[in-house]
Amino acid sequence: MAFFKELGECLSNGSLFIKLSTVFMGLGHIYNCQFIKGLLVFGVQALYIVYMIFGAAPNLAKFSTLGTVKREAIFDPITMQNTVNDYDNSFTILLGSVCALFITFLFFLFWASNIKSMYETQKLIESRKHVNTFREDFKEILGNKFHVTLLTFPVIGVILMNIIPILILVAVAFTNYDQNHLPPSELFTWVGFRNFVKLFTQTTTSSFGYAFRKILEWTFLWAFFATVSNFILGHLIALLINSKLIKIKRFWRTLFIVTIAVPQFVTLLLVRNFFADSGLFNSICSNIGLTAFLQNIGLVSKNISYIPFLTSPGWAKFMIVLINIWVGIPYQILISTGILLNIPRDQIEAAMIDRASPYQIFKNVTMPYVMFVEGPTLVTDFVRNINNFNIIYLLTQDVYVTTDQALANSHGKEVDLLVTWLFRLTNEYYDYKMASVIGVIVFSICSVFTILSFSRIVAGEREEVFM
Repeated sequence: MAFFKELGECLSNGSLFIKLSTVFMGLGHIYNCQFIKGLLVFGVQALYIVYMIFGAAPNLAKFSTLGTVKREAIFDPITMQNTVNDYDNSFTILLGSVCALFITFLFFLFWASNIKSMYETQKLIESRKHVNTFREDFKEILGNKFHVTLLTFPVIGVILMNIIPILILVAVAFTNYDQNHLPPSELFTWVGFRNFVKLFTQTTTSSFGYAFRKILEWTFLWAFFATVSNFILGHLIALLINSKLIKIKRFWRTLFIVTIAVPQFVTLLLVRNFFADSGLFNSICSNIGLTAFLQNIGLVSKNISYIPFLTSPGWAKFMIVLINIWVGIPYQILISTGILLNIPRDQIEAAMIDRASPYQIFKNVTMPYVMFVEGPTLVTDFVRNINNFNIIYLLTQDVYVTTDQALANSHGKEVDLLVTWLFRLTNEYYDYKMASVIGVIVFSICSVFTILSFSRIVAGEREEVFM
């Protein structure tokens, strides 16, 4: 509201040329003798108009329907060849329209900023203060405002690589874009909130509501256990390595660092083979009698002669968390070691002078400092684990077969996270509309969790304690 209030003040109190600049941008700058700046602003407006007429208008005209003319091949008896008609491509229309709307939004911000800039110049002239020339503004861009110049290219990259795809993702969630409506041979159109209703409800013809609930529960459980287990165990091992009782500390640190050198996807594929039903680890377990023992206590069915490490729902989830611990702990050890080596020594010495026990030092000095420093990392780790595609997909793809028919009807598996379910819907079943809805849900969950966490948990109230 403050933005529009300030803009209204500029328009109401501005000169005639500022008011005319709402239509012909740059007139206010030219009136204030800022000719180069005025011409540049007018040039931007001209480019926008040309783009809207020749680039955006054809797509925006069909945005409400996403196209009506289907692709057809018509046989031409003269040329004896099939000719394709002038058909509509729904995805091209959607992409072009979303880009046009976003560019229009950016142009509006530029237009409003230009109005405010001219009004500020008018006030400087009325108060007989110095008004920067174009050369002075250019020097300031390379001087005091050089940070703005440097941030321009990253911002453009973020817009192209993140914001535009997210907007497309959101738009597709409101269409019927799937295997039966694949451009260019077929058209898709808007369906409103039908896909969201389908995801949250279960009917006799659709089990997406059931699948979403089951997969969402496992996604949160996985993210929690994966984050907490790596943090606790990694930190405890780092404490152990840094203990005065442990010798050859460099050897142990190097040993864990070496494991990071192996690409994760190679490690996961090897581990998947080790724990396969006919893999090396199952052979060892069978030879030492562990398989028979687990059968006797009821953890393994007597109808099979192996431990279903990656083919049974319970075992697979347990092994995924366990393997993630093995893969992720080295990274946590490095982080925790760096934090432990930077704990203020004066606080530890003060605690020792007060005759605090090692446990009290750990509880009141070490852990508060670790949580203070590593709080943001825990938040990002939780969000990363919600979207941890590699470990789930590489360990279970072509290995795990779902036993839940309701999940199978929705192309999901018991071990799927929302992100792997989304990937499978997209790449194997071409159900882009439901994949987009799931993507919107994942983005919303991660955004809300991150905002709440950084605003409350990672608040920084204890900076004065450790600084």
